[in-house]
Amino acid sequence: MMTSTALAERKNAKKEKGFTALFDGSSTGQWMNARSGKFPARGWSIEDGCLKCAPKGGGGDIITKGTYEQFDFRFEWKVAKGANSGVKYFILRERGSLGHEYQVIDDAGYPNGGKHSTASFYDVLAPAKDKPIKPAGEFNTSRIVVKGQTVQHFLNGKVVLTYELGSNEVKAAVAKSKFRKLDVFGVRLAGHILLQDHGGEVWYRNIRIRDLSGK
Repeated sequence: MMTSTALAERKNAKKEKGFTALFDGSSTGQWMNARSGKFPARGWSIEDGCLKCAPKGGGGDIITKGTYEQFDFRFEWKVAKGANSGVKYFILRERGSLGHEYQVIDDAGYPNGGKHSTASFYDVLAPAKDKPIKPAGEFNTSRIVVKGQTVQHFLNGKVVLTYELGSNEVKAAVAKSKFRKLDVFGVRLAGHILLQDHGGEVWYRNIRIRDLSGK
């Protein structure tokens, strides 16, 4: 049964003008396994208004059924101690789960931080060192905004990373990353949004998106 808090948050999410709910606490209809095209039968489930990824559940990554190029994507999340996950965007199914990743992780359990810490552009650019993060077991609020060539990562109401797609800074950072051999990376693409199954326990809720393409 969904708690009163979860119900209230679900109603608040629906009131945001121009946003489409991608997960409202009760339906997985907007999501599918990145490979099969169907929602996984194991690993992912609905729990107390959250889309939960079970530890070592074997469900694999899930992606939105729709594709997005310019958008304001908002979500809430929490991880168990030591858990590692991520939200990826600009996902093209033909190249699997590779895309720009907003890292979601238990920072305390991964002290190296930097480009592999929460709200980073994973393995490419690090977020602000003074970012406001809550510990494992507590919910954080996050946003990814893509408008024009500008991308912003928000964490708990604060912009903690801003970068320009196709810029010299991004090109140089990508060239030093694990993505350096990809033909197209670091530029804007119309792609799916992905929730990563990295084997850790993670919860997502109030997932919604607003199209900023002007269509």
